[in-house]
Amino acid sequence: MNTPMPRLPVSQRDLPRDAQSILELAARSMFDLFANASEGMLLVDREARVVWINDQYRRFLPALGFTREEDFVGHPVSAVVQNTQMHKVLETGKPILIDLLSNRAGTFVVSRIPLRDADGAVIGALGIVLFDQPETNLQPLIAKFSLAQRDLDEARRELATQRLKHSAGKRQSKYTFTSFVGTSAAAVEVKRQARRAAQSSSPVLLLGETGTGKELLAHAIHASSARAQGPFISVNIAAVPDTLLEAEFFGVAPGAYTGAERKGRDGKFRLADGGTLFLDEIGDMPLALQAKLLRALQEGEIEPLGSNKLIPFDARVIAATSRDLVKLVREGNFREDLYYRLNVLPIRVPPLRGRSEDLAALVEALGEDMALRSGEQPPELSSEALALLARQPWRGNIRELRNVLEQAAMRADSHFLGREQIEAVLRETAGARIGPADDAFRLALKPAGASGAPVSPNLLRPLDEQVAELERAAIAAAMDRCGGNKVAVARLLGISRAKLYERLRPADEAGA
Repeated sequence: MNTPMPRLPVSQRDLPRDAQSILELAARSMFDLFANASEGMLLVDREARVVWINDQYRRFLPALGFTREEDFVGHPVSAVVQNTQMHKVLETGKPILIDLLSNRAGTFVVSRIPLRDADGAVIGALGIVLFDQPETNLQPLIAKFSLAQRDLDEARRELATQRLKHSAGKRQSKYTFTSFVGTSAAAVEVKRQARRAAQSSSPVLLLGETGTGKELLAHAIHASSARAQGPFISVNIAAVPDTLLEAEFFGVAPGAYTGAERKGRDGKFRLADGGTLFLDEIGDMPLALQAKLLRALQEGEIEPLGSNKLIPFDARVIAATSRDLVKLVREGNFREDLYYRLNVLPIRVPPLRGRSEDLAALVEALGEDMALRSGEQPPELSSEALALLARQPWRGNIRELRNVLEQAAMRADSHFLGREQIEAVLRETAGARIGPADDAFRLALKPAGASGAPVSPNLLRPLDEQVAELERAAIAAAMDRCGGNKVAVARLLGISRAKLYERLRPADEAGA
């Protein structure tokens, strides 16, 4: 005889029996629990924009620099919450259950959970502030974390010191492609070209303004090449007196002249044997030395000063300059044959003002490097401070940006830097542009329809019309710069000749 099912209490009879209903009940219960017990919650959509915050989270807005909820909700979460990791949850689809978040509002214990639709696709993420005073609530854990972080920083510094000692006399590259920070189209294209150059042994010519990261790219190309285990030797031609350049490059034979070392002295080509020789500011090389450099590159051998003996070498050459070599060639100040020898794999590095999308990431990377060197917290900038930085011409590029950040950090009483601290430094910098944030940067920070400074009517035209106008202006400027040489114009603008002719055809037809 079958044993009858025991009668369940009313509370147990109300529980669902199928897995889906159980999961829905658990999710609803957990959400209610977190909403009531947590210190705050925010929701972002699949584009990482904040779409909702609860009542508890609103109390953090003033500390984050926002007086109105509409200035916070609707914006990219990375623009309104410093050091957020919500975008990583959206990208990976994996939760970050327990983490420490430090920003302008304080230090928090947070949890980040991806949200999925019925098909399993990630459509958003939920951020939960579990504790807003972890130094009190989780003091033992925070103490261990701080100790581990301090030990890690000390280990990094010790490792860097040991590397320097180990590489004494054998110089190695210090940077890789990950050191070139940026995800803008211009930055991605530069890294793509540089990676291709790393797979070749041909000379590379890096072109761009001072402070754009040409030397960093040279290091990265060497580090990714087949010569990575060889030496990386760098020489700044502009920093060496003309009278010493020949000895610096090719070395000195024993007793070559009065006062010369008895054992002689190896030049940069010899030191770079088996590796890479980086010639910075090649445009400043005297004409008299250019002929000897050309011969060395063509023949693969050098003749030390005061010697009649040819010494073979095997070094890959990467040259860089902030000057217009084509103009120098036309003026007779740079050998045309040397130019063609070096200009095998040209890479034009864009100025900072041409990749303003990377500004926030560059500020973060520079701040982390400053913190690693000083042992202090990295600076954190408000959205208004970033908008102000985005308006600057940055004639000194990334080097100038770092200088501004270092000055502002040294003057500030805390690691939080607002518009006022940045503006104080910029006012002392010649050519600084102080005023309302740039329209384009504001549009990136504000949702469509948000109130703000009036938008220029010139920006409210069809986009293809504005792009075509900008292209015509760029081509006209390049044609003027290159004297009508269409091959040089195409190279300067980074487009193919076919693309240039295609762009020129409408203008030619209009003038016919």
